[in-house]
Amino acid sequence: MNVVGCAPGPVPAPGKVHTLALDDEAYPPLLRLIPDPPPLLHVRGDPALLSFPQVAMVGSRKASPAGLRAAGELAAKLAAAGFVVCSGLALGIDGAGHRGALEAGGRSIAVLGTGIDQVYPQQHRRLAEELERNGCLVSEFPRGTPPRRHHFPRRNRIISGLSLGVVVVEAALPSGSLITAGTALEQGREVFALPWSMLHRGGRGCLQLLRDGAKLVRDLEDILEELVPLYALQRDFFDADWPTGSNAEAPAGAAALLELVGFEACSLDQLASVAGLPVAQVMAQLSTLELEGLIRRCPGGYIRG
Repeated sequence: MNVVGCAPGPVPAPGKVHTLALDDEAYPPLLRLIPDPPPLLHVRGDPALLSFPQVAMVGSRKASPAGLRAAGELAAKLAAAGFVVCSGLALGIDGAGHRGALEAGGRSIAVLGTGIDQVYPQQHRRLAEELERNGCLVSEFPRGTPPRRHHFPRRNRIISGLSLGVVVVEAALPSGSLITAGTALEQGREVFALPWSMLHRGGRGCLQLLRDGAKLVRDLEDILEELVPLYALQRDFFDADWPTGSNAEAPAGAAALLELVGFEACSLDQLASVAGLPVAQVMAQLSTLELEGLIRRCPGGYIRG
C-alpha cells in the first residue's frame, strides 16, 4: 500500500542511473561496514559523492520555523566545512538541510524510500532535480517502487550508514528521526541533537536523545569536535589524494586565513577581527583547515597543525 495521502511523481527528464553492487570498488566503504548493507544501490547524479565524508541531517516533517532555520544554517556551515549533507528528501528538516547545503555551494545526497525513478513527496520534484545536478539521489529499491510505510525505516539505515554522524535537528516523541538515531548508534556512528526547551513538544525527541548520551549541538564546532578524527579515518578509507599534515596545500579561500594562524594560540574572535570577515565565515574556513590537518584547536584558540 502506498503512503496514505501522497502519491509519488516520476523524476522529470531523468538522467543516467548508475548501479553499484556491494563488491564494486565504487560502493561507499562506510556503508559496506554496516550489518545489512544493500546489495545494490541505484544512483542518479554523481555516485562518487557517496564515498565522501558526510553528515546526516534528519528531523520532523512538521518542523517549526526555528527548526527549519537551524537546519538550513547548520547544513550551510557543514557544507562550507567540506562535508556532504545527507538526508531523506522528506518535507520539513530534510528539505531544509538539502537546500541549506546547496545554497552554500556544497553538495547533498538524498536517500529515497522509493525507486530511483520516483520522487516523494511531489513537492520536492524541483529539489530532486537540483540534487541530481549538484549531488545525487540514491535508492536500494527497484525502479517503479512506490512509497510504502515500511520502506522509510529501512531507508534510514542507509542515511546513517553513509554518514560519519547523524544530527537530529528537531524531533517529537515518537519520531522516525529517533529510529535513524538508534540505527546510527547500532552502526557505531555519532549522534547529535539540538537542545530545545522542554515546553517545545516538537523538540522532546531531541531532549530524550541528549538524556541518553547524544552530543549537544549549539553550533558547527560541537560537531567538528567529534567528527574531525573520524574524517581523517574516512580520508584513509577513501583512496584519494587529499592533503594532510602541515605541508598540505590550503583549500581555496582559506589560504589567507592560514597565514594568520601561527604557533601561538589565536582565538576565533581575534582571527575574525584581523581578517575583517564575519565570525561564521571564519569558523567555516577554520573548520576546513582543521579537517585537512593544517591547523588544530588548543586552549585559547587555534595553532598550526
